[in-house]
Amino acid sequence: MIGRICGTGSYIPSHRMDNVELSSLVDTSDEWIRERTGIQSRHLAKQETVSFMAAKAAEEALADSGLKAEEIDLILVATSSSETVFPNTSCEVQKAIGAVHAWGYDLNAACSGFILALNTAQSYIRSGLVKTALVIGAEKMSRIVDWKDRGTCILFGDGAGAVVLRGEESESAEAVYTAMAHSAGDKGEALTLQYGTEETPVIRMDGQAVFKFAVRKVPEIIEEMLKKADVSREDVDYFVLHQANRRIIEAAAKRVGVEIEKFPMNLGEYANTSAASVPILLNEMNRDGKLKRGQKIILAGFGAGLTWAGCLMEW
Repeated sequence: MIGRICGTGSYIPSHRMDNVELSSLVDTSDEWIRERTGIQSRHLAKQETVSFMAAKAAEEALADSGLKAEEIDLILVATSSSETVFPNTSCEVQKAIGAVHAWGYDLNAACSGFILALNTAQSYIRSGLVKTALVIGAEKMSRIVDWKDRGTCILFGDGAGAVVLRGEESESAEAVYTAMAHSAGDKGEALTLQYGTEETPVIRMDGQAVFKFAVRKVPEIIEEMLKKADVSREDVDYFVLHQANRRIIEAAAKRVGVEIEKFPMNLGEYANTSAASVPILLNEMNRDGKLKRGQKIILAGFGAGLTWAGCLMEW
């Protein structure tokens, strides 16, 4: 049994803040941000909560799949910015969409979260415990960034993305879905968000350390998956990476030895939406008709922990 993506969806807040507007809040400029990150704007949630955005993305993914909410067995939500610790976001989504037969929980691995949640859902389907899973990445990063720190506030945006996985029989599950994941807890101080202090919790990041980590580990995990699945890089149609920084993606493409055209990007419009970035991009690609059955796609994410994860799937 293997889980196939049969529906995608996303939710993007309507409020758009471009770099010019942001430069009125912190000492930066449109040129400075574009040159270093490739980001031109970000969308910020005003009244929307993480669970609201997650539910909206889920509804769109369900509509795309043609399934009903009652058919969902499992809901996994990857988030590190939810307004509530409990009830967890997955239960809030279950309530909002009417997935009365589903059970679920939240998963926090920051920017790697969606891919780890996708790998987890795939494991449940392979084991036969569930037939249909809803996997969501949803973040309200605007509530946890320091808007006086130009090193971090320029990078992030808000949004949610979702996919529906449906189990189907497969002669070789490994050929259709190969998963990899790693952690380096001894490097965790490079990217932190600490609760339980007197100050309002905000993201603190060693940008250079995170950049060096990403440009080294993303190509490595891509090579690991290609080797494990016995697939050549030329046979992969798209490499969908976490949308953190254009320079990171360009460096990964160069190290892997694949043309940049196979590395789609939308971070210019949305910035880094953490766990939501990969499913938002997948939904855009799906809506644009770029994804076809039988294509081989690699997803890869990297983030706090430090964590990095990936999967090689057949669409």
